[in-house]
Amino acid sequence: MNTDDLEDFEKSMHKEIDAFLEAGSRPAKPQKATRSTTKKPQPPTASASEMKTGHIVKLAVRTKQLELDTAFEYHSTSISRLEAQMEAEKAANKAGYPIIGYVIDIQRV
Repeated sequence: MNTDDLEDFEKSMHKEIDAFLEAGSRPAKPQKATRSTTKKPQPPTASASEMKTGHIVKLAVRTKQLELDTAFEYHSTSISRLEAQMEAEKAANKAGYPIIGYVIDIQRV
């Protein structure tokens, strides 16, 4: 590359950066709604045997402090182990298990 090409490249990059920064500083124009606001019915969630990806999380849960652990199984479609664990903990709390002891197992589907 010669110096003229490099200078042209730098000028074009500065123009693009300036245009980008100016676009970010201007208030966004309200866009007209082009889609209808009615929601389509969602298909039912897949069962564990029909899931293609995700994790099966087993947690040790309790309803009382001095109670034996109960295994709680949750089927997540998330590909992230941590996200699947967090979803399982939220589902366990929602199901009435306020105390989550530990993760028994996480299997990838």
